[in-house]
Amino acid sequence: MNLLDEPWMPVRLHSGEREWIAPHQLSDARIAAFDADRADFNGALAQFAIGLLQTCTTVDNAIEWRGFFSAPPDQTALHAWFEPHRNAFEFDGSGARFMQDFDLRATEGESVAIGSLLIETPGENTLKNNSDHFVKRGLLNQLCPCCAALALFTLQLNAPSGGAGHRTGLRGGGPLTTLLLAEQGPHSLRSLWHDLWLNVREREGFLASGGDSSKSAPHHSFPWLASVSAMQTEGGSMAPVQVHPSHVFWAMPRRIRLDFETVGSGACDMCGRESDRQVRQYVTRNYGLNYKGAWSHPLSPYYESKEGWLPLHPQPGGLGYRHWLGWVLGMQNENRKVKRAEVIAQFFEAQVERRTGVRLRLWAFGYDMDNMKARCWYEATMPLYALNDCDRQVQKDLGEEVGSWLTGAELAASYTRGAVKDAWFGGDARGDFSFVDSAFWSRTETAFYELLRERINAARQGTPVERQATAERWRERLRNTALRLFDDELVGTGPVERQNPARIAKAHHQLSMNLNGPKLRGALGLPVKASAKPTDTKGAKAA
Repeated sequence: MNLLDEPWMPVRLHSGEREWIAPHQLSDARIAAFDADRADFNGALAQFAIGLLQTCTTVDNAIEWRGFFSAPPDQTALHAWFEPHRNAFEFDGSGARFMQDFDLRATEGESVAIGSLLIETPGENTLKNNSDHFVKRGLLNQLCPCCAALALFTLQLNAPSGGAGHRTGLRGGGPLTTLLLAEQGPHSLRSLWHDLWLNVREREGFLASGGDSSKSAPHHSFPWLASVSAMQTEGGSMAPVQVHPSHVFWAMPRRIRLDFETVGSGACDMCGRESDRQVRQYVTRNYGLNYKGAWSHPLSPYYESKEGWLPLHPQPGGLGYRHWLGWVLGMQNENRKVKRAEVIAQFFEAQVERRTGVRLRLWAFGYDMDNMKARCWYEATMPLYALNDCDRQVQKDLGEEVGSWLTGAELAASYTRGAVKDAWFGGDARGDFSFVDSAFWSRTETAFYELLRERINAARQGTPVERQATAERWRERLRNTALRLFDDELVGTGPVERQNPARIAKAHHQLSMNLNGPKLRGALGLPVKASAKPTDTKGAKAA
């Protein structure tokens, strides 16, 4: 089974039908999107396709790139692109196998149930303690080869910590990925190809972005084509200069070999398709490739830390408008520096929207991991409102303005959380009040995007904007949302006999003072009265 020939990729057609395709069919105009049985599989399929196209593309300049965006290559052309790398995509042969350890064999080591390829599957300690209350054991016992390939690639992409020597992925466990998507136009039918091609760069620019393009041996791009020892010394690590730039798409932190000798028959527990080669187990070994150093994956945003630039990961609370600035334009303030993904930056600099006439969105997704435990899968799409039509100075000015909006929203959320805590329990209460923040961000999202759309449209049309008036509108929305949450949804709806009216009144008064106070106004760039007293952000102590 070769993954360049096998129709193993589930897709949804514009007609609503589902099909399985081979990679050389990715440019078929009938295809709307990937259609796997799991959200993380769809994210993995997108990254596989982008990585394959980026690794194999012959496009050297922007003119060629636009040509293939307008008139996608046919199946024959894609087949010719992929053919030189054919040997790297054998999946079940006796030699090197896609994303599987070169030296390991199915007869070596203790067998592991195939369900353990899934990120959320209960681990050994969870099973031993009988604590798999929500995600049960034994739900997945066999996978068809197509689903097994997808599960294996998804694990290698997102690999969380798995015990001594079981490495995390090149971007750590459960990285955040941000991709560009094409908006569906009223008179045009966007296809999957457009979404994928938007995230592929010209070859020359990509090769200069990291790694060593002179490392031309196949295993420098596809690490399963050689032993671990051929790439790193025992106890050593892998740095970008040791491999070809394409390696970032094919990183293989886990040493795994699927068992195609002990197979079953029947229906796949994932997709339901019948097969007489259902994969039921695999073997694994620790101490695989150990990714260290200044790796930069083109599909992930990074933040600055004491250790340098590190990839972002989803956190509890989900993905929302509070992340828009960092992921779209990048963010730099006294508390945090975020660098947008290379593919996002490159296409903003190339002004793709102007040159193609296509409006773009941002698709963000990834696992929220707690070490080896998957807490949640998050994904979201965010509008860009043709921001790319604005020149760089306008984008910079807008970034500063939106940054002040987000700072103000963070303050207002903090004030609301503190007020609810004080009203219910007093200032010394402990516990998780993140639900208050989640509610606040959710209730203000529509207003944020309304203001953002107005602001970008005005910038594109050259219409003067009264910045303070916009900031005041935003402050009013923050204020009204905070008070509504306090009065109508959280504190005010509790049983009267269980409430402390004096404490509630004091918390409400303090919240009102904070929402009208100088700290919030200053954060939003609004004028502050000289007589106003300084404030603090800690709930009831703020003024």
